[in-house]
Amino acid sequence: MDIVSDKVITVAGLATDGAVASAAAPRPVPAPQLLFEQVSKWYGPVIGVNQVTLELRPGITGLVGANGAGKSTLLRLATGQLRADLGRVQVFGIDAWSAAAKRHVGYCPEVDAFYEEMSGRQFVLAMARLCGFAAKEAERRTENVLTFVGMADRADRRLRGYSKGMRQRIKVAQALVHDPQVLVLDEPLSGVDPVGRQEFLDLFHQLAAAGKCLLVSSHELEELEKLTEQVAIMARGRIAAVGTVSHIRDRLDDHPLSVLIELERAGSNGGRSGNPLRHAAGLVLGLPDVVGVEMGTEGTLVVRACNPRRFFPEFTRLVLEESLDVRRLETLDDSTHAVLNYLLGGGTR
Repeated sequence: MDIVSDKVITVAGLATDGAVASAAAPRPVPAPQLLFEQVSKWYGPVIGVNQVTLELRPGITGLVGANGAGKSTLLRLATGQLRADLGRVQVFGIDAWSAAAKRHVGYCPEVDAFYEEMSGRQFVLAMARLCGFAAKEAERRTENVLTFVGMADRADRRLRGYSKGMRQRIKVAQALVHDPQVLVLDEPLSGVDPVGRQEFLDLFHQLAAAGKCLLVSSHELEELEKLTEQVAIMARGRIAAVGTVSHIRDRLDDHPLSVLIELERAGSNGGRSGNPLRHAAGLVLGLPDVVGVEMGTEGTLVVRACNPRRFFPEFTRLVLEESLDVRRLETLDDSTHAVLNYLLGGGTR
């Protein structure tokens, strides 16, 4: 359903010419609503997005990653604010850089960029007029989206006096005013109180149920898990993992992980004589999920282990029981490190 009118709308790019297809003829597979294909983007010598391939269809996909992982660059590519240096970005099969593609995309940026002297209603109305709607149609759409995001009764206050949550609602309203089929939302729940956050989650689910494609970024996996099971995890400009959270966790359990462990070379090791590093290696090798241990220089071990969700608690127990003096613990696989950081609850800004 069109949230700004009473008419049922047809998704652009998927309409037919009205002819009845033969029952025996294969149905064509529609183009994805949003497609990244081998996409790379540089900022001078710095790479922002590196060989990203991602296909999105109706529903909600979460995009998670630490600051600097490439999330914002990916979102700007999706909305046509940036142009890929390599690969292609398409909306309904149309180049995302084109004006035709932008008509299908609504964008809620993380950073506020308001005309602070305007009221919320004036701002959304201005965005509607910039979309090309006549005055009456722009007013109608503005009132409908303000009601939809719960701001109709507060929209006449000046933006400079809005709380963070109210500003987020106005940003979502302006992203919806032209009724796009693709919504790109950059940290939309940031600064929103718990009640408002639940209202936003319900709103996003309504949009997904109406057949819209939502790409929602966050730096916290726990936040996104309340919204959707489908996530893409970014690390250093690449997609480190994509799929449902449970599927990613299952895949991670089967993937051997390299962990660097640095021990205090002069450690007492619980009063035992002999080589403390060799003794620690033997203890770690006895853990059920460890498949190999290599002794390095400077008091380090490189451990290969499966099932990290089980390995790390077991290793912690071993350290406490054997009084091992561990100075540093670090995963050596960049992509796996990023996935672990979020799946084990360590995501930070």
